[in-house]
Amino acid sequence: MSNISRYDIFGDFISLFFPKYCLSCDNAIVRGENMICTLCMLEMPQTDYHKSRENPLSLRLSYRIPVKHAMALFKFSKNGRVQHLLHQLKYRNHPEIGVTLGRFYGEKMRNESEVRSDVDLIIPIPLHPARKRKRGYNQSAKFAEGLSERLEIPFTDDLLERRIKTETQTRKTKLNRWENISGVFGLKVPESIRGKKVLLVDDVITTGSTLEACSQVLIDQGCQELNIACIAEA
Repeated sequence: MSNISRYDIFGDFISLFFPKYCLSCDNAIVRGENMICTLCMLEMPQTDYHKSRENPLSLRLSYRIPVKHAMALFKFSKNGRVQHLLHQLKYRNHPEIGVTLGRFYGEKMRNESEVRSDVDLIIPIPLHPARKRKRGYNQSAKFAEGLSERLEIPFTDDLLERRIKTETQTRKTKLNRWENISGVFGLKVPESIRGKKVLLVDDVITTGSTLEACSQVLIDQGCQELNIACIAEA
């Protein structure tokens, strides 16, 4: 019996007593599935925004941000599978979800769009250091890590910084969201993005206020071209 066969049999035996569950729907996953079951990946509403520059998210953001590509992997719906998955990512200590989704979306971008040739550097929306210490990781950086791996484009989580700790954006109006994050972001080494084509990465886009604030910092410091990607668009 080969080592692979022994490993598979041992894994199946362990799963009888310690079954693995889909982090989106909580149902048991089978061999070959990793954290997210095949049914969830098929049923979660994917946008295909990466296939066209003239997509609804790009048009929505272009009025406020000079963006070339704007993409979201999923459409967000309240109490849906995507929301449950994002809750696991952000609040249940599952950073691997971000990496997995980044790899998945990066593969789609690599094979089905021109984004790869339009990006020099991937930068995630930062967390305040206090919040990052409490959570243990930046969920947007984990998504950026997976994108970086598949697109073979470097990313950095140590360049764009959140200098002021703000209140959570949840349940805030559009105006209050902007007031909450205006002026809180900065660059540690501004010259490092001058002339660069940047992919700015977030987990969820709601009003776009956070992205707009970060984008303005990058543009003011000489970013040549701006692109945006997120896990979900609300």
